[in-house]
Amino acid sequence: MKIDILTLFPEMFSNFTKDSIIKRAVDQNLVEVNIIDFREYSKDPHKKVDDTPYGGGNGMVLMCQPIYDCIEDIKTEDSKVIMLTPDGTTYKQKVAYDLSKEKHLILLCGHYEGFDERIRNIVDMELSIGDYVLTGGEYPAMVIADSIIRLIPGVIEEESHLRDSFNDCLLDYETYTKPQNFRGMQVPEVLLSGDHKKIDEFRQVSRYNRTKERRPDLLE
Repeated sequence: MKIDILTLFPEMFSNFTKDSIIKRAVDQNLVEVNIIDFREYSKDPHKKVDDTPYGGGNGMVLMCQPIYDCIEDIKTEDSKVIMLTPDGTTYKQKVAYDLSKEKHLILLCGHYEGFDERIRNIVDMELSIGDYVLTGGEYPAMVIADSIIRLIPGVIEEESHLRDSFNDCLLDYETYTKPQNFRGMQVPEVLLSGDHKKIDEFRQVSRYNRTKERRPDLLE
């Protein structure tokens, strides 16, 4: 898979591919991540990429020209262009699974007061990571790229992500490690039994109960 991230602040991604699972995925050529400064596509002598909004109002609006030229330069028939914006579809695990099957993702990071509305005509999907506003799309791009990369075959063991939270609309089950007794708090006996059928049953019940208590909306 190839992931191109379009941003005005490439330095924010300086360590994104240098640690942990993402680094291993890049080193093993399972994913290619490119950080592209779309300011370089501006035809303005001063590399200007934004301007005041027609009709008045606060803030500056990202212009069409640099973004159109950048996307048209890197886009192929296998590309899916994704705009990161607060009014996009809320990002969920199922979307991550769907996107992990794509060959080429282009993530467009917004900034300032937003995008010229006509930029929406060149994107395939609009995503939001939640009902709140950030200063830009860089952190959402990292969140989405991270969640997708870990689902690419070979990056982590399939069993690890099949039991993740939000699969089957359930949260993950409770987990424990050594010591068996910490300050009087015991590990559930069933997890020490060695009976894998009972352990699986315990974990499934744990997932349901935890979801019912913490995220009942998922059960609906």
